[in-house]
Amino acid sequence: MSTETMVQQFPLFINGKWTPVESGETFDIINPATSEVSAKVSKASEKEVELAVQNARSTFESGVWSNKTPEERAQVLMQFSKKIIEHAQEIVYLEAISSGGTLRKLAGADIQQLVLCLQQTVKQALEYKYVETLPVVTALGPSRNQLIREPLGVVAAITPWNFPLVLAMWKIAPALMMGNSIIVKPASNTPLGTLKLAELAVEAGLPPGVFNVITGPGSTVGEALVTHKEVDKVAFTGSTEVGRSIMKQASGTVKKVTLELGGKAPAIVLPDADLEVTIPGILFGVFFHSGQVCESGTRLLVHDSIYEEVIAKLAEMTKKIKVGNPMDLATGMGPVVSKQQMDTILSYIESGISEGARLVCGGKRAAGPGLDQGYYIEPTIFADVQNDMKIAQEEIFGPVLSVIRYSTEEEAIRIANDTIYGLSAGIWSRDVVKANKLAAKIKAGTIWINDWHMFRMDAPFGGYKQSGVGRELGRNALDEYTEVKHVHTALTNENDQRAGLKLIF
Repeated sequence: MSTETMVQQFPLFINGKWTPVESGETFDIINPATSEVSAKVSKASEKEVELAVQNARSTFESGVWSNKTPEERAQVLMQFSKKIIEHAQEIVYLEAISSGGTLRKLAGADIQQLVLCLQQTVKQALEYKYVETLPVVTALGPSRNQLIREPLGVVAAITPWNFPLVLAMWKIAPALMMGNSIIVKPASNTPLGTLKLAELAVEAGLPPGVFNVITGPGSTVGEALVTHKEVDKVAFTGSTEVGRSIMKQASGTVKKVTLELGGKAPAIVLPDADLEVTIPGILFGVFFHSGQVCESGTRLLVHDSIYEEVIAKLAEMTKKIKVGNPMDLATGMGPVVSKQQMDTILSYIESGISEGARLVCGGKRAAGPGLDQGYYIEPTIFADVQNDMKIAQEEIFGPVLSVIRYSTEEEAIRIANDTIYGLSAGIWSRDVVKANKLAAKIKAGTIWINDWHMFRMDAPFGGYKQSGVGRELGRNALDEYTEVKHVHTALTNENDQRAGLKLIF
């Protein structure tokens, strides 16, 4: 890294060292809070993709990491987690100036999530069955049959801009712990923290070439990774639209793919809900990180009997959310990631108004001291939304809540499932037995009851329908980063004990 006119410059990180691109091209990283250039990052081409893949492949084949025992790999990853804690302040700063995440989010949640993900992955991997012996089947003759889990090889991780480090670590930790090499292509808005992670991993003892980061546009760098014949798996988090494209591209080499895609999560408020808990929970569920969360509770289904009361209380409590500079600890909601994203969100708000939804609060770009140069949007709530409206069907990825009225539980479930997505959902009720029964009827991968945004590192996360393929976190994630091999060993040299021979002799 170097400085030029006080702006940091970041090369790629390949084979354990900072690597400039052959063309010398860079692109700007914009601070969403100020719209100013906060850093310059190297713009990779297909040449650098080839370099990264060949380094990752040769490192994997050498066995310097892939042949280590789980215990040896665990020691390095635990040291990696310590390095993250030691450098937490720098990581938080790099994330703040690129993603717009608030200090309260980054220091209070994200760093902890990185460390917990590494620690929990290590714990589960040390308990993992790498070799499983199957029961004896006498009909097959005397034999031993084993299922053996092996690393895949080279993994390409393509990560989003909303939680750049957390969602990268969900891929990095299991990929590394299971013995793979990985190449991470972070979103162009937010690559800084990921580059730092790669440097820290090598400092922690990870062999060079095992963890590489290349930066550049998805249309060239991302596609080159996805289609590369030496990449064995693609792990992607992002929009459903891009996920569909990645699935098609990966099919050319029939490689493994896991996709964590979009959502339009329903939150059902039952008539008996405790509003003292429910109202702040709803607002946390939709306005955390300015609504830029794939599993946000963006569709709120409220029963007739409490509909207007809930809307009034939501609007009143929304006034308590301080919109401001993410570097200020008093800020509860910072900017959205870019001008493009801000304009997209504002266009969705306009569509809600034009389709006849009732604008309860917000609805425009936030103004005030210190806000004018950044990409700030007021927390926005629409009432009287119909589920076929654009704001109810499409993922906005911003601070916009759509409130929908329902009369019966059957109607609420029908509306909740009337979406192409199935990533998450929630139910607010004092009756947790009833809530759990309703949860069984909702088609979603994660369902919260009287809570939101609560992840466990040992519980799988992923979606139904067009919200994705595969799972991240938990034991399931370890399976996603291995191949399974069946080895059958005959334990007899007596032909009369070999049942198959009787089929032809």
